[in-house]
Amino acid sequence: MNTRTADLPPGPRLPEWVQSAAFLSLRHRIVPFLRRRYGETVRLRLVGGRTAVQLSNPEHIRQLLAGSPTTFHANRGNAVLRSLLGEHSLFLADEDEHTRLRRLLWPAFNGAALRGYGELITGLAAEDAERWPSGVPFSAHARMQTLTLEVMLRVVYGIADGPRLDELRVRFPELLDIGPLDLPGLQKPELQRFWVWRRKAELQRRVDALIRAETAERRKAPDLAERTDVLSQLLRFSAGSGADGLSDAELHDNLITMLVGGHETTATALAWALYELSHDPDQLAAAQRAADENDQKYLEAVVKESLRLHPVIHEVGRTLTEPVDLGGYRLPAGTLVMGSIGLVHADPTLFEQPAAFRPARFLDGNPPATIWLPFGGGLRRCIGAAFSLVEGVIVLREALVRWQLRPAGDRTEPARVRNLMLVPARGARISAVPRA
Repeated sequence: MNTRTADLPPGPRLPEWVQSAAFLSLRHRIVPFLRRRYGETVRLRLVGGRTAVQLSNPEHIRQLLAGSPTTFHANRGNAVLRSLLGEHSLFLADEDEHTRLRRLLWPAFNGAALRGYGELITGLAAEDAERWPSGVPFSAHARMQTLTLEVMLRVVYGIADGPRLDELRVRFPELLDIGPLDLPGLQKPELQRFWVWRRKAELQRRVDALIRAETAERRKAPDLAERTDVLSQLLRFSAGSGADGLSDAELHDNLITMLVGGHETTATALAWALYELSHDPDQLAAAQRAADENDQKYLEAVVKESLRLHPVIHEVGRTLTEPVDLGGYRLPAGTLVMGSIGLVHADPTLFEQPAAFRPARFLDGNPPATIWLPFGGGLRRCIGAAFSLVEGVIVLREALVRWQLRPAGDRTEPARVRNLMLVPARGARISAVPRA
């Protein structure tokens, strides 16, 4: 394809604020429309005079994710999260700093570490499944949010029962309840002195204080060397890394990042999986057989198909530090380039019957990394991807060995944007009765 140099891709001519508001609150509906109207490469104009380019061609997205880390930066493209995650978050780091943080954090997420988390996750999942209401419709999403938060607090932070754990159970969901009105305060911290944004800022300071207090106590814990939670492991790894180890600020910001990234994403994937299974007796029977036989490969396929059909993150973004030829255009430095995960996952040329829930499509391994993108890709692929899949398999197994799922309505539940992610609009309501 010849690269055009005279112009940017086509796109809507609506005012910047209209395009920004529509993309923020209705991206999963707007992006498919823009693809049909303008093609696979679309220009958007965002508030602040920023130019964004949306990609839906898998090869173009591959180039975006595999591009040089000196050219494709994540920090500015995800700047809205800086106030929440912190300056030292792996999610926001670029170039050498990203490589260094990933190296220091990786030991807590490798295969050996994951195997050590299984027993605790199993206990928490079993305890939750025993408390499901029988024959009464309930929100699978709310249920999974509560469970995955408990997993993160116990497995990642290693917090024992007590006032700190009780408070974090309440405060953290409040902190993550981010609506459109909260975004200006996240983008511009100087606004946090005004009442509209002051409460969220105070809430964040309280959560930060709780985590720092837990970290300070853990450093002095007599059993630190034996503990298997992520926080304890990172403290040991950092102590053994000398001057190159994680600073207190880096440790804190990445603990927050893990909780933000690992809580809502896994909860939503599990909620959609339970919802889809409740509406499909054949798929449910297959998943229950897998649970009874502890067929982890099949249960993992269920989680993966849920993430394909209902991507929690609809786009992955990078900001260009220099001009780049991409998608048939010469894109200038400063352009925010976004790869559409949602469009790729729904492409009938890539996935047969893409609107159908078919876990078996994953039994022969993952599709190419360029077309299955729930955890991003390239050097910045989510460091907690394997953790999320392990947790999902365990939670599904403990639920399905106990419960017969039933639908609590028709199979028409849409997604909506909540906390910058796509979640079930009505909570993914299901019903369940004990298995015979």
